[in-house]
Amino acid sequence: MSDPTELTGGPALPQKRRLVTEIPGPRSKELMARKRATVADGIGTVMPVFVQRAGGGIVEDVDGNALIDFGSGIAVTSVGNSAEAVVRRATEQLTRFTHTCAMVAPYEGYVEVCEELARLTPGDHAKKSVLLNSGAEAVENAVKIARYHTGRQAVVVFDHGYHGRTNLTMALTAKDMPYKHGFGPFAPEIYRVPMAYPYRWLTGPERCAEEAAAQVIEQITKQVGAENTAAIVVEPILGEGGFIVPARGFLPRIAEFAREHGIVLVADEIQSGFCRTGQWFASEDEGLVPDLITTAKGIAGGLPLAAVTGRAEIMDAAHVGGLGGTYGGNPVACAAALGSIETMRELDLPARARRIEEIMLPRLRAMAERFPAIGDVRGRGAMLAVELVKPGGKDPDPAATAALAARCHQAGLLLLTTGTYGNVARFLPPLVIDEQLLTEGLDILEDAFGAL
Repeated sequence: MSDPTELTGGPALPQKRRLVTEIPGPRSKELMARKRATVADGIGTVMPVFVQRAGGGIVEDVDGNALIDFGSGIAVTSVGNSAEAVVRRATEQLTRFTHTCAMVAPYEGYVEVCEELARLTPGDHAKKSVLLNSGAEAVENAVKIARYHTGRQAVVVFDHGYHGRTNLTMALTAKDMPYKHGFGPFAPEIYRVPMAYPYRWLTGPERCAEEAAAQVIEQITKQVGAENTAAIVVEPILGEGGFIVPARGFLPRIAEFAREHGIVLVADEIQSGFCRTGQWFASEDEGLVPDLITTAKGIAGGLPLAAVTGRAEIMDAAHVGGLGGTYGGNPVACAAALGSIETMRELDLPARARRIEEIMLPRLRAMAERFPAIGDVRGRGAMLAVELVKPGGKDPDPAATAALAARCHQAGLLLLTTGTYGNVARFLPPLVIDEQLLTEGLDILEDAFGAL
């Protein structure tokens, strides 16, 4: 175990995998027993180790095991854990004040973050933002704003979509277990339409975009009424639903339909935003300019912050006092966000994400040729995934996916799974990960596939 007086993480942490105990080790087991005694059972655990420090592409547990990080805290620590600029700016702010409530006595950091969001998000129109605490809160506020602006109530969402765990965002989310099961009734006026899922589109990926868009438009027109629809909420790359990249051409057609009918298009970029896909935002890949965009996760280097950013005339629709929250845009979180954005610019993290794709995609595709359990390889930048199926068809194989993740965990690779069917292994390495660690992680993954 590491000397407790030398537990500094961040960029200085040695970037080398190290296993000194079984996974989990004895200290993690002790802490897990304490967790079971006092933490609600509904809080799950992907990997049963307790972290003592992290940085770059390494997470070190309390037993001294150094694990390769392919999760980034679910796409949060894109700039790495304890990134220098994040720590510096947040520490400076901590010495000044920790809270006043931006609605009571505002501060410059809140405005600076909103200025950055206006510069960075797609489109050259006038933009404004509201800062919040979590992704779910951002999505919920986007719906509030869209309803107020349009005077309509209906909200359209997609198969396989995920938008959060509050009552409204559970209604927006497609997957029952574990996100919605037993927690209803849910908010009304939510309508679900097909997603252009190329791998599983019945007539084939080449017809997916056109047919899916036609089905969506028909369902909205016939079943909901375009004139009743306040917002269409969509992830440009779906996250918890399985890292589904919509068939090319689908999103622009949906955006065109929304524009024609005065429907607010909301891009949920909570997982895909802030350089993760090789661009600042995944919407940029097909030139999508959302009316509203929701962000969180990678925005602040690990501190809780979220935002809704959009067209000024839409954002200004709500009455004074209609938006906000006690902790929204906390000054320390705002300082961390400015440090995170500083790091993204200085290190050109969109280019780093594209480099990760250059390394990972060929290896993943080669594994797909070798292992029949891999039905599909997909994603962009450092938001990549493989979908596991039973050999000889496309039946999902969640058991094999869980076994794969367990083997990776035992070998020192922190790997996450996802997907509506629980059969997708997703890869979200920090954008600052060392290329040697990235390659080593892929070697572990390949060995784990070979052992299935």
